[in-house]
Amino acid sequence: MPNKITVPPSKSLSHRSAIAAALAPGTSRINNILESDDTLRTIDCLNHLGAKIKIDNSTLSVQGMDLDSPINQKRSDPVPLDVGESGTTSRLIAAVASLNNGQFHIFGQGRMHERPLGELIQALEQLGASFTWLSNPGYLPCILESKGLEGGHVQISLEQSSQFVSALLLASPLASSDTTITVSKGPISSWPYILLTLQVMESFGCPVNVSIHDSGSWQSIHWRQLNSTVPEAIRFFIEPGQYQATMTTIEGDWSNASYFLAAGAIISPGLTISGLSPESRQGDRAILDILTQMGAKPVWDNKELTIFPRILTGADFDMRNCPDLVPTVAVLASLAQGTTRITNVAHLRLKESDRLGSLATEIEKTGSKVFLRTDGLKIIPGSLIRDRTIYFQVHNDHRMAMSLALYRLSGLKTQLDTPECVSKSFPNFWRLWDQLKT
Repeated sequence: MPNKITVPPSKSLSHRSAIAAALAPGTSRINNILESDDTLRTIDCLNHLGAKIKIDNSTLSVQGMDLDSPINQKRSDPVPLDVGESGTTSRLIAAVASLNNGQFHIFGQGRMHERPLGELIQALEQLGASFTWLSNPGYLPCILESKGLEGGHVQISLEQSSQFVSALLLASPLASSDTTITVSKGPISSWPYILLTLQVMESFGCPVNVSIHDSGSWQSIHWRQLNSTVPEAIRFFIEPGQYQATMTTIEGDWSNASYFLAAGAIISPGLTISGLSPESRQGDRAILDILTQMGAKPVWDNKELTIFPRILTGADFDMRNCPDLVPTVAVLASLAQGTTRITNVAHLRLKESDRLGSLATEIEKTGSKVFLRTDGLKIIPGSLIRDRTIYFQVHNDHRMAMSLALYRLSGLKTQLDTPECVSKSFPNFWRLWDQLKT
């Protein structure tokens, strides 16, 4: 019988649902919330912004914040908002904090102060907020001063992060006037994450009017009909509105499932995963198409997904819409037969680590050849090194650590320098991983 596991809840949906609930008057209940370092950073910041959030057995009870009350009227210093090492928290919370009346000190830890925020801040300033950089312009830490957002028209790109658009979308219903967001020139990455934002906003009572430019005019379209877009051909129109308190349940996380799905493709007798939605709009559901293209055969049965071991072959993958899968696919490629090319993920150099450079360095330790390209990787499998322990540096990157774990299942002797960093997104990863039988 194949190994069996249940994947943790979606990190992306946990962040967004907690924020929508915190912006809704009354009390919301979010079941199956992910309790990881990143999501707990978002929850902590929301509490500092005036929400009252409690966690009990993976259920979040959220009493919404009062945006009409000056938040730091009883203190002389700015309200501290520690985003930790969570890029998602830094972007989304910067916008949410701008809705409040007060001063806020936004800062992070680790490599967070090296990750760009400038374009989002410029957009928020156009909508009425004011920011002061405390070190490098465009990067945390900063001081935010705001009396709420006024609304207006902003242009922003998706080249560095789709979270810039998600942040503006989440905040815009509570601006004092209409807000229009247009996607500007440049590459579009991680588009499915914006669809997740629109999904959460709709479920909390704030649907967004989406228009696409087609045949010389702007035409309204429901976001569920959008599978992709091009720069300057899409815009979002958000009228002032109000989030509604609700009850929701977070679906399983396809990003975190990817490591186990990859494991099922290389270990006997395979692996069965529960907790995933076959209709999910998470971009990392693309792992099924990638594994299929490499030769695996995913099988759905009564909402359980099983992957059986196969001889895998390399292929070419445009991963602009599923960049979090790159470490999983890169490691799997080094265990396959033939060359794999991964493209359109240049922005991965701005993650917890320079994820492309780090992957190239670590994968080559196993005997494969990895060529670092401007926007991706070329991986040529070699003879795996099995006569000694391979010491991997994960560069304090949770996705690096979890993807490199695949080598141990392949029979290599490996050791990671900081395996505990998986707590950023998947705190019980090693407990589940150690249960896999080969």
